[in-house]
This record gives sequence, C-alpha cells and structure tokens, in this order.
Amino acid sequence: MKRNQFSAAAARMLAVVTVMLVVTLMLAPGAWGQSTFKTLYKFKGDNDGGYPTAGVILDQAGNLYGTTFYGGRRDHRHCGAVIYQTWYFGCGVVFELIPSQDGSWKESVLYHFCDAGVEIGMDGVRPVGGLTFDQAGNLYGTTVNGGHNVGTLFELTQNGEGSWDRQLFGFTKHGQHGAYPYADLILDQAGNLYGTTSQGGTGSFGQCPGGYPYGCGTVFKVTPNSDGTWTESVLHKFTGGDGANLVAGLVFDQAGNLYGATAAGGQNGYGVIFKLAPHPNGTWEEIVLHTFAGDDGNALAGTLVFDQAGNLYGTTTAGGQYGYGVAFRLAPNSDGSWTENVLYHFTGGKDGANPYAGLIFDASGNLYGTTLNGGAYGYGVVFRLMAGSDGAWKEHVLHAFADVTEAHPQGGLIFDPAGNLYGTTTGDGITGFGSVYEITP
Repeated sequence: MKRNQFSAAAARMLAVVTVMLVVTLMLAPGAWGQSTFKTLYKFKGDNDGGYPTAGVILDQAGNLYGTTFYGGRRDHRHCGAVIYQTWYFGCGVVFELIPSQDGSWKESVLYHFCDAGVEIGMDGVRPVGGLTFDQAGNLYGTTVNGGHNVGTLFELTQNGEGSWDRQLFGFTKHGQHGAYPYADLILDQAGNLYGTTSQGGTGSFGQCPGGYPYGCGTVFKVTPNSDGTWTESVLHKFTGGDGANLVAGLVFDQAGNLYGATAAGGQNGYGVIFKLAPHPNGTWEEIVLHTFAGDDGNALAGTLVFDQAGNLYGTTTAGGQYGYGVAFRLAPNSDGSWTENVLYHFTGGKDGANPYAGLIFDASGNLYGTTLNGGAYGYGVVFRLMAGSDGAWKEHVLHAFADVTEAHPQGGLIFDPAGNLYGTTTGDGITGFGSVYEITP
C-alpha cells in the first residue's frame, strides 16, 4: 500500500469510534522471538470480556487490571456489536487477573458495563483506554460511548465485601465539553483527573476541519467534590489548526505542565505535539511544540513519555520513510523551541508496522513498545530500541505474534519489579478475543 493511501486510512481509523478497532486487523498463525513469552489469559469473548484495546496495570500484590472493548453479560443485547457478521454481546468489562502458586492466572470481572441496575448505557459503553489507580486503590477509566452517547468517566471503589462500586461522570449531550474519550486518565497530587477527548468542544456538528462531529477534541480536568460528585472544566478546545482528534493521553512535567499529542490537525494535517501551561488566573495556554509533516510521522495515538533529561519520546501509527510509523524523540532547545529526531522508521516487515501505543523505558535507557501489525507473521510485535555508541537506535524484536486467537497488540507495555513485561492483544475478532501476556526480555 502506498504511503499516502495508508496515511489516509490511518486517519480514518483513528476518527471512527468503534468499527475502526476491528476492521483494519490482519490474520495469520505461529510465534517467533528469542525472549521468553507466556500467555497468562485468553479471553472467551463472553462474560469474561473480549478484545482488550489497552494495556494492563499492576498493583503491589502483583495482580493485573485492565478493560475489554466488548463482552460481559450476554443479556445486554442492546450493547452488542456485529463484527464480521458475528454478533458479540456486552458493553465491555473491567477485569482483574490474579496469579496462582502453580503459575496460572485466574480472571475476576470487577464490573460489567451496561449494568442491569443502571439506565441503558448510562454507566458507559466500550472502554477503549486503560485504567489508573489512585493512592487509595480506586480505579479510574473512560468509556468511548455511553452516558449521553459521547462517553463517560468512571471510578470503581472496592467495598468491604470485596465487590466494586461504580461512580460516574458523563460528558454532556452533543459533546460541548468533549466527546469520545479514548485514552487513559492521569491524576495530580490533589486527586484531580486529567484526560483528552477525540472529538467535541464546540457542540456543533461538523465544526472541525476533517469532519469530526461536535469539534476537534478537548483536554479536560475533573475535580472531585465533597459530596462524591465531580466537576469538569475544559482546559483547551482544539480548533484544527492547533491539532485535532486526540486519542493519546497526557503526561505531566515536574513543573506541572501537561504534554500530549493529536492524531490529526495542525499545519499539515498529520497531528501535533503540544504543551499546556497553567496560568495563575486558572487558564491554560496551549503551545504547539512540533507539527508532523508525514515523513517524520503521522497519526500519533500513544501517550508520550519523558526521559530524565526532559526529552519526550513516542511513536506514530503511520508516516515515516516507509509509511508504517516511527519512534521519535522531541528535545527542548535553550530558546524554548523543540527539535524532533526520528529514532526508527518501521518498514512494515519483520520489524513490525503501525505502533499504536506509546513507549516505556527500562533502567538502562532502552525503549520498549508494540506494533499493531507487521512482524514475521503479520500480527504485530513487541520490540526493544537500543541506542548505539554512534547515537543510532537499533530495533530488536522480542516477540512476533502468530497465533490468530491472540494477535495484534494494540495496547502498551508495563514492567513488573523483576523486569518482566506485560501487555495485551486484541485477537482477530473472529476466532480469538484477545489475551494478556508476559515477556521476560
């Protein structure tokens, strides 16, 4: 596929709310790689959930937590989805995986969306992003639909009986404050939540270049109130020229500034990297740090990460020399500008194609990530990027996915204290419904 054709396809993929998550996937069998790989759990696409699109998080006891895009209670047919002429039930779940002494893992579903005790869909539909812990062990996340059909934020609090209670914040109808949140949330020290929406902000249909309904997207803050409710404030509404279609999350620097990226918009239409700086009067100023031009990346979907020197690192789903995405570094200059350097151009071959999630560092400064497609079998890879003595970065594939039932790692990675990697695959949506895996590099 030519680069310009793939870039257009990637942009469309990132803008669509649900169908885009399944129709672009490819199929094939087998496994490859030198690292130790272990499947911890395979989803059945039923009550246990199916199609996890985000990664997992780890608690201090070594349990893993995540979300699935569909699955859950089968009696919620109103929340089903037709994929490849097959009907899938359920609005998605929040799950926990608990390790056993024999090395196996047991799944426990903490919450089924479209709960029978809640008005249809008002508690959320289809969690695409991952989860976030607060210091008290409560879980926070988003759903891309539900509420007023433009998405929700949720909090799960464990009660004394071992079950989990849900609290909710829903975006306003027509998305005036934002619509369709895809990404994980982050917390500040005061317990405020911050996130992004892929669309919304204007409340008027078609008011964003590129055709995104209700606006180009927002950055928002949600503040807890003493009565258990939440108050949302919009920190920035994107207009297209400064970015559009936010599917990546946010990251703080040490000074309290927020950094993020858009999948589209900007001067060239390929997305931007931005900074939001708070002012004493409570407003936030957006500063565009970098505008993608296509050859240096296109359609950024994963959250950025800082190194200790204050440089930002990330991936783009498309663009680059071969059109299959890049890994890049954005470095601050003394005059306040930033300079991008592409660390690696994915070729679409055995090295992988279309990295959807962001990157993480190990203690030695190596970078780790996943690609949605490509690899020896076409189903994506887990990779490591290492800087050589000459400053060039080289890629090593840790694992190439081949089993059709657990193909396509869309979510990102995490480390445990022992240095093992954990992640998820979406599956092919036909015979496989995704998995949670562990890799020992």
